[in-house]
Formats: sequence, C-alpha cells, structure tokens
Amino acid sequence: MSDYRSEIKSIFKRLNIQEGFQFTSCTGTIWTNGTPSGNREVISPVDNNLIGKIFLADVKSYNQVVLKAEEAFKQWQLVPAPKRGEVVRQIGNAFRENKEDLAKIISLEAGKILQESLGEVQEVIDICDFAAGLSRQLYGLTIQSERTSHRMMEQWHPLGIVGIISAFNFPVAVWSWNAIIGAVCGNVSVWKPSEKTPYTAIFAHKIIENTLKVNNVPEGVFNLVLGDYTIGSEMSKDNKVALVSATGSTAMGKKVAQNVAARLGKSLLELSGNNAVILTEYANLDMAMRSVVFGAVGTCGQRCTSTRRLIVHEAIYEDVKTRLVEVYKRIKPNNPFIDGTILGPLIDKEAVSMFNTNILQSIQEGGRLLVGGGLSKELPGNYVYPAIIEAHNSYDSVQHETFAPILYLLKYEGDVENAISIQNGVKQGLSSSIFTENFRQSELFMAATGSDCGIANVNLGTSGAEIGGAFGGEKETGGGRESGSDAWKNYMRRQTCTVNYGNEIPLAQGIKFDI
Repeated sequence: MSDYRSEIKSIFKRLNIQEGFQFTSCTGTIWTNGTPSGNREVISPVDNNLIGKIFLADVKSYNQVVLKAEEAFKQWQLVPAPKRGEVVRQIGNAFRENKEDLAKIISLEAGKILQESLGEVQEVIDICDFAAGLSRQLYGLTIQSERTSHRMMEQWHPLGIVGIISAFNFPVAVWSWNAIIGAVCGNVSVWKPSEKTPYTAIFAHKIIENTLKVNNVPEGVFNLVLGDYTIGSEMSKDNKVALVSATGSTAMGKKVAQNVAARLGKSLLELSGNNAVILTEYANLDMAMRSVVFGAVGTCGQRCTSTRRLIVHEAIYEDVKTRLVEVYKRIKPNNPFIDGTILGPLIDKEAVSMFNTNILQSIQEGGRLLVGGGLSKELPGNYVYPAIIEAHNSYDSVQHETFAPILYLLKYEGDVENAISIQNGVKQGLSSSIFTENFRQSELFMAATGSDCGIANVNLGTSGAEIGGAFGGEKETGGGRESGSDAWKNYMRRQTCTVNYGNEIPLAQGIKFDI
C-alpha cells in the first residue's frame, strides 16, 4: 500500500493538489477560495489512514458558484450542440490519458478494487463518446395539425443549471452521466460530491481543466462545490437550479424531492436498491454462480445494483446453497491495489457496524448465517467477510437495503410467478434478474405483470449496466433515468410550436369565434 500512496502523492503534486487542499469550489477553469464552514479529514477505507484534509464550502461560497454558473449558461446554450459535443469528445480523451491515475485515487478513497475503478473511469469515457454522438441527435418531432395550413413541431431547449448530488460508491461515473450529457444539451452543472470522496471529484475537474481552456469554454460550465449535507439541502431549495439529480439513500432522496417539489422544480432520483436474482429449475447454474457472486460481492456489496436477495426454486435449492457456501469460503478480503483481489473494504467504520448489525438482526428474526460475517483481523482497514443468510422475504432486515456484502438466500416453490411475487415484494425497484433456459419463464419475467424494476435481466446478474440503456428504477428507487437511451430529455425542456402559414385563423376542435 505504501507504494501506491507514494504514487498517488506524486499525482497530486503534478496537479498542484496539496494535502490539506483548501479550495472549496471550481468554476470552469478558475479555482477560488471561499469561506470554509469547517474542515473534514478524508480517510482511506483501505488502511484507515489519512489521505488529507479539505475545507468544506459554506452557503455563501455555494451561491457564488451558482452565480458564475448562471452567467456561463447564457453563453453555453448559444454554442451549437455539435460544437458542445466536440468539447465533450476531447474531455473523453483527457480521461483516457488519465485513466489509471484517476482509478488509483478512486480505489484509495472508495476502496474499490483497481479493476472496478478502471471500469468506472472507462464508463466516464464511454459516456463522453455517447454524448458526442448525441450532440447531433437531439431530435424533435413534426406533428400533423388538424388545422389547414398549420404545421406543428416539438423542440427541446436546455434547462439551465443541473445540480448533481453524488454518492461515494461511484464517485465520478454518476457525475459524468449528468454533467456530460447535460453539457451537450446546453446546460451547466454544479456538483456536490460525497464528502467521503472529494479528491476523486477534484481530480476529475483538474483533468478537464485544460480542455476547457483551449476550447474557450465559458468559466462556470462545470462547477464543483465541496460541502456537507447543508450544500445539498441548499441546492434542492434553490430556484436557480432547474434540475437536481441526487443519488443516495431513499431517506435522502425523499428530502430532496420534497424541497424541489415545494418550488415546483425538477428532480431526478437514483435511490436504494434491493435487487434479486431468481434461479428457476431451468437455470444454468454454472453461469448463474459467477453472476450472483459478482453481484453480491463486487464493490463489497456497495452498489445500488448489488445482488441482495437470491430466490431459488426448491428443486435446486440445496445444490445452489452448497455451491455458494464453498465459493464464499474461498473469498478473502484484501487490499484493492493487489492483483487478484475481488473483495476490497467497506467505505468506513460506520458501514462495518451496519454490516454487523444487519447480520445480527437477521439472525434474531429467524435467519441462519451460513458463512461469513465479521471483521478481518489480518488487515488494518474496513475488511469484512461476505455473508450468506438463509432468510424469509418478510424479515425487516431483508426488506431494507443493506449496503454491504450480505446475500439473503430465499426458497420458493411452484411456478415462476411465485418467485416474481417474492422479488416484487419489497419497496425498492431498481434491478432484477432471472436465470432460466425456459422461454416462457423469461417472457413472463419481462412482461407487464413480471418484474416491477427499472432493469430486468435474463441470464445475467443485477449489476454491471451498460451506458447505452437508461439507468434507474421504480418505487422507492425514485423513478429516475440517467445515462443512455432518451434519458437526455431529463436535461431539456420540451416546447410545442405551431406555425400558421395561411391567411386564416382557424381554431382547434372546430371552435367558431367570430368578432
């Protein structure tokens, strides 16, 4: 680990990022000092040692950034979309050049294994490629009018300021979904990252700094505010922020939604997941085991799409249980920088405590711990052993999202409809999966009466979504959609236009109104 710390210090030095970083905001290419509202120690979950200290922005600093963003929007919205796309394409290349350095900072701050961190940076690059193409495809519609000599059309305009509140588990990818796609649509962004991963956010803005300069991008198109929950709360109440995109817990999302709704603003929410994989009697278990383990263990169970429930048909239940327990016994948590590591640490000591509490609660409710649990005594960070618990879907511990590597093993009997009912029997609705080689079962799973989640996969796991599809979920997951497909429409306002090129003024619906 010491070698990586030395390497990361050299990365910081090259970018003029000092330990005890004192800047509170970034407006385009200009970094400004604001009045600090306190400082925060940034601790690495890898070894529980200090990375550095940052000063948090106060509301005054936040308001200064928003004013800068407002001015930038006036200019940026006038830049033709394909030219905005060209800037974004170059931003993608800047991330390509800095991919490994940024990945190392993500692993140090968030505890992800290096392979996952590299994958996250690749997602940023992919979003830039996607958005560059999208800049020439912001299509509207031509609509047939019922009135003679009239033409109707639908067009899209940028919203203005997009506020981004992101979580620690994807400390840069979620920003890119919103800021990059928002930018090609003509918007500007103000980003409040997680206080647990500020250096990732700082480095991301440093990466794009030169690209913005050489393209004469107005100062304030991409903005960063390092702050605590008060900044997020202020953003959600701010009439100047047209759209607030928030990623985090359902409890946090409800507060954001209430604040934004009170001012009739727009919100885009990506909240809790309680994702299930169904294994029917027709499942290919060799395929399923690999997907289930990655879904449950990847990112130490700290993905919103992590597999939390495994619903298994009674005919294969004992076989599946035996296979999983044997695999889990071989999984050892380890330093995320070491090649071959598949399980890094939880984000902090509080997460470790929640992990232990949830296991204890499940056992008290009648669950049976099959394998795992407990803190590693061999490593200095927040390393735990992934757990499998035989449980029932009605348990309170199962009904709530557990942001940790706990897999609840549930048995179902009879038809696949019973399994789908169990899967849908929670308040969250993000990602879902079924493994079956039976055509009827897979079609039932994807039918209107099947999975009630925003994501429904057949013969692959719940995590690892591609950027080409819209990402998001239903119910207490918030209903938001980000990334691909037509999610770009979230960042624009729709305008219906009607042109009369005739000499008469007919009214719609045949109304007669003579004066």
